[in-house]
Amino acid sequence: MALSARLVPPLFVLFLCAPVWAQETVGKATGEDGQIAFNNACRTCHTLREGDNRLGPNLHKIMGRKAGSLAGYGYSSALKGADITWDKATLDRFIANPDQVVSGHNMKPYGGLASAAERAKIIAFLEAQ
Repeated sequence: MALSARLVPPLFVLFLCAPVWAQETVGKATGEDGQIAFNNACRTCHTLREGDNRLGPNLHKIMGRKAGSLAGYGYSSALKGADITWDKATLDRFIANPDQVVSGHNMKPYGGLASAAERAKIIAFLEAQ
């Protein structure tokens, strides 16, 4: 009986703290998963560093940006003329199938990312930047 009484306080503390530890672990895993998904699908052409345009424009603070508007990058006329502001829904559709969202873009040979889960990781990662 005395042994179980000694275990109750530590178990109670563990029970109360478990949701916080779990949330921190999930948050770290989601961020790491997002970076991995970004690296696998996007990093060949894009970077997150402001001013560092490569084959594709940098994606630094892309959320809320008008498509085709980043200074210093030579966008296709199709993307420049697209009346799109990047948000979760638009990015999801574009990453899934860019041809359906902006016909005539220059992201060839990229044809899209079918996995909704991978797209969600990338978008969450971009939001956090």
